[in-house]
This record gives sequence, structure tokens and C-alpha cells, in this order.
Amino acid sequence: MNDKPVDDPNVVDGEIVDETPAAALAVPSPALPDPDYSEGGVPSFDFVRDKIENRYTTSLGAEEVAGLGTENTTEALDKKIADRDQAAKDRLAAIRRSMRGE
Repeated sequence: MNDKPVDDPNVVDGEIVDETPAAALAVPSPALPDPDYSEGGVPSFDFVRDKIENRYTTSLGAEEVAGLGTENTTEALDKKIADRDQAAKDRLAAIRRSMRGE
């Protein structure tokens, strides 16, 4: 064999690397506590406040959808939807008539 270095630019000089993955050598870090709770397991004030606000807004939304506490009833909302659909059909018919030149 030839022990003389090669001056070819396509030849890459490399070294043998141990096949042990770096992750196996790393020291495992201790598990971080949930940021919403203290070390003793007590929830933070912000976590509790957000949970209460979420429940409150969900109940308001459900109340609005159900029509409770408002002047809107399910029948009134159904009528509004039907009226809007009919108005859309009427407008489409008018546009089609105007395109035909009637």
C-alpha cells in the first residue's frame, strides 16, 4: 500500500467515531413540575382564575345558544334563518333575471 498522502481534493480524511450515542452519555435531568402547580401540588392563582373564567364563558355561550335569558327563542332564530335564506334566493333570482335582460 501507499502510505504517502494523496493530494486529490475529492478524498476526505476522516476518523473512526465510537458508536455510542450522545444521548446515552447524557445525565438525565430531573422532571420539571407543571408550571400551573407548586412543588407541593397546589394550583397557581392564575390557573384557577383561568379555569373559572373558562367555565363562566362556556356557560354564557351555552345560555346564548339555548336562548335562555334573552328575547331570542329557538323558533325566532329558525325564522330569522329561514327569512335570510329566502332573501338570498330572491336576490339570486333577481340577478339571474337581470342577466337575461328581462
